[in-house]
Amino acid sequence: MKIIKVFPDSLGETIGIQPGDRLLKINGKRVQDEIDYQFRITEEILTLDFEISGRLEKVEIEKEYDDDLGVEFEEMKIRSCANDCVFCFVDQNPPGMREGMYFRDGDYRMSYLHGHYITMTNMGQNELNRIVEQRLSPLYISVHVTDIQQRQKLFLYKKDDGLLEKLEFLTSNGIELHTQIVLMPDLNDGDYLIKTLADLYQFYPTLNSCTIVPVGLTGHRKGLMEIQSVDTQYAKKLLNEIPHLRKQFPGGKSPFLLYSDEWFILADQPFPPLSDYGGLDLAENGVGQVRQFLTLFEEESLKFPNELNVETNITMATGTLIYETFQKEVLPVLNQIKNLTVTLCPIINNFYGESVTVTGLLTGTDIIKQLASEKLGDAVWMSHRILNDEGTLTLDNLTLEEISTAIDCPLQLSNDSFLTLLNNLNHA
Repeated sequence: MKIIKVFPDSLGETIGIQPGDRLLKINGKRVQDEIDYQFRITEEILTLDFEISGRLEKVEIEKEYDDDLGVEFEEMKIRSCANDCVFCFVDQNPPGMREGMYFRDGDYRMSYLHGHYITMTNMGQNELNRIVEQRLSPLYISVHVTDIQQRQKLFLYKKDDGLLEKLEFLTSNGIELHTQIVLMPDLNDGDYLIKTLADLYQFYPTLNSCTIVPVGLTGHRKGLMEIQSVDTQYAKKLLNEIPHLRKQFPGGKSPFLLYSDEWFILADQPFPPLSDYGGLDLAENGVGQVRQFLTLFEEESLKFPNELNVETNITMATGTLIYETFQKEVLPVLNQIKNLTVTLCPIINNFYGESVTVTGLLTGTDIIKQLASEKLGDAVWMSHRILNDEGTLTLDNLTLEEISTAIDCPLQLSNDSFLTLLNNLNHA
């Protein structure tokens, strides 16, 4: 691992490490990445193998359990996915985006660190052993279908990748797993779905959950397999099957079988209670996120001010999927506050196509084009999910400042808390 920074008064500085040097091994075991380092550096007596100024050197140290070298390593290289899934969102991106938008992440380390879903097709026994040794748990696995022939057809992977054997190895060694099925009409539903759920349920409760999400299709599917989109009738039919499927595949304190929020919005059905989602561990993956938000909004509304200090006009912009929910549940409550007028504006996703409706996939360009000619008032409110994980850029590399300038109105983001936004108004 290449060292890019050595902090003052650290063990690394004492040893004589410089930026550009490499840490090769700890106690004879190769150090491949930051996870390896954090796992192995906890030993109190260490033999460290370095490449220092081009020379191989071995250093023995004794330290406290929670001490580390005090160095910063270069960012680890992410391993790509081995599949070319027919529904992969990467293949549905329009041209001209930043390079990272075309990268298929298939790295189990990112699954452990950030909750990314991976397929495990390119995972060998050495990696499985490492996951168990270092207790990289939980992991998030995209399954989609377990029938071998259909799996090869949908994944465009030419052989049996041994998914069930890998799941058995991980769960038998106590690694918690959360799985996901991207459901596609006539491709992995019906009997395929029942078989997949049965194959996964044999590993419950260590394989803790299976979430069903509707396939996402953009307007940029040139040259790809034709896939039927999920409509209202399909969503209603699936949700009607929930009681039967949960009886067949019951959970414990939380359900084994979960459904993403899109199903309830598409079917125009009320969201289930919070208890239906267990611990809400998958909320940021769109499972119970809306119910969690509505519950927080209801709790916070009891603390909303009755009146603002000055007359204030706000434009609230959302993706089209959540627009009706906000229209019914949020807007009437906010507009009861004296001196506050909130106008709700849906942003159509022209970048990906109108079939992509979630707020998190809106681009700064679409926001600008659809808001720039509007009377926006004193501020625009949107969800923080329009930005990347670092909270700096939209999908098309625009900053909040750039969008605010283009629409001639300050764009303010909510971390699902309207109370914070309102308090900021009253203290402005």
